[in-house]
Amino acid sequence: MFTLDPETDALLVIDVQNDFCPGGRLSVPGGDEVVPLINRLAWLFPNVLVTQDWHPAGHHSFASQHEGAAPYDLARLPYGPQVLWPDHCVQGSWGAELHPGLDLPGAQLTLRKGFRRTVDSYSAFQEADRRTHTGLSGYLRDRGLTRVVLVGLATDFCVAWSAQDAREQGFGAAVIEDACRAIDLGGSLGAAWEAMAAAGVERVQSRDLLG
Repeated sequence: MFTLDPETDALLVIDVQNDFCPGGRLSVPGGDEVVPLINRLAWLFPNVLVTQDWHPAGHHSFASQHEGAAPYDLARLPYGPQVLWPDHCVQGSWGAELHPGLDLPGAQLTLRKGFRRTVDSYSAFQEADRRTHTGLSGYLRDRGLTRVVLVGLATDFCVAWSAQDAREQGFGAAVIEDACRAIDLGGSLGAAWEAMAAAGVERVQSRDLLG
């Protein structure tokens, strides 16, 4: 049974941006379907935090920056394996904006990630080099927040990495499955759920909170 603690839980809304929704450059199937549900869930949380992918043009994770590469190819960059993506969430573009239907008037923090040209950043806590931290851990600790409840896009990448890193940083983590959508490249969704379970991430449904 999942029990919400409004004093110490934070809703972490991951990358609900135009480019990850239908019509965007890296559309997650059904990505826009999570928006109404996230809006409802947000009313339960006094503490709401939002992330945005925020890439400079020509980011090294874009397939367009690698001769002969196609989107979704796997490359090896200095920090390790990297899926090469279509150009997406470029700083200041329409695609980088939050979905217009997202209604989070009480959001207290917007954290932008992936803005360093040479390293990708799926996680809200640290970048893909596994050394560069975003500062989210310190923010949560200073606020007395001990668990993040994650929703958004995509389950098998930015949501999963953020949830696992939350656990690694000493926080509780729960993912609301039906308030997320996945890309699912070559079984990545199943692998992500296995990894999250092994890290101690809770897997819940919106009905567990909304009734």
